Amino acid sequence: MLARFFFCLIFSVIGLNICAHEMNPARLIVEELPDNQYKAIWMYPAKNLGIESEIAFSGCNKSISNLPKLNGKYLDTEIILNCEDSIQGQSIAIKGLSRATDALITIKYIDNTSFEGLVTVNDPSILIPSEVSLYPISYFWLGIEHLLSGIDHILFIFGLLFIIIGIGTLIKTITAFTIAHSITLALSVLGIFSLPQLVTEALIALTLIYLALEIHEKTFFKSTPWLLAFGFGLLHGFGFAGALTEIGIANESLLLSLLFFNLGIEAGQLLILPALAFIIWFLKSNKIQEFSNVFSSYCIGGIGSFWLIDRILNIIN
Repeated sequence: MLARFFFCLIFSVIGLNICAHEMNPARLIVEELPDNQYKAIWMYPAKNLGIESEIAFSGCNKSISNLPKLNGKYLDTEIILNCEDSIQGQSIAIKGLSRATDALITIKYIDNTSFEGLVTVNDPSILIPSEVSLYPISYFWLGIEHLLSGIDHILFIFGLLFIIIGIGTLIKTITAFTIAHSITLALSVLGIFSLPQLVTEALIALTLIYLALEIHEKTFFKSTPWLLAFGFGLLHGFGFAGALTEIGIANESLLLSLLFFNLGIEAGQLLILPALAFIIWFLKSNKIQEFSNVFSSYCIGGIGSFWLIDRILNIIN
């Protein structure tokens, strides 16, 4: 009993260190006005307060309309641009990004067309094309980034692999998880049904605790892990939707943006599955299998317990 408490304590502390690594990209929304004028809203993550950020528009003079205002998780700043010519064919550079903070750029033209691009710390500038792209590819990369930076989602997939036996069961389980989170992602983003983000995050933490118990006991879903994956995948879909809603999505290409974001999530899943599956195979093919099950159960349960408490406190506050 003391050993169990010790493991839970250790991994709750680990949870304290990794719970902050959520996807929270910056957002720049530029709206074209007559006579080569533009109004821009710069949304910078409030968690990065104190880190200098600066936007440079080639061929344009900019003026700041207001001091940054807190809006949810973002600090909003309005910028007015007076440009020599159309912003098409010009470049935008953003200073102050990090590996945890990319910037999604949306430009809405006066003729109701739009452009979307992604700026990163490794590629901090972007050339605005003269021709408008029909497909919001940036949401695909954001979907991959969200999956890879969503430690709770990765931990859930990792835990599922412990209760899966056979390739056929693996395919059914991952497919069930994919279908489930795709359903609730669409329902939420399309405004049909949604859950409050803080409540969703707390429930996702609860799924990790239940999964940890299942890894240890292997009672209810030993032969049907896809049912567990589908049920809890519905909650994780609301989590994906909350991230997408906070990032913002262009209404003009809502369905396409939603599709590309979801495809990005699936691509991220496929990227991590081989590595996670190899780890599970290695643990199960050695004499430490029983120990690894118990150890992983305590690890997932301990981190999930910390997140549950932390997220409930966020709801209360």
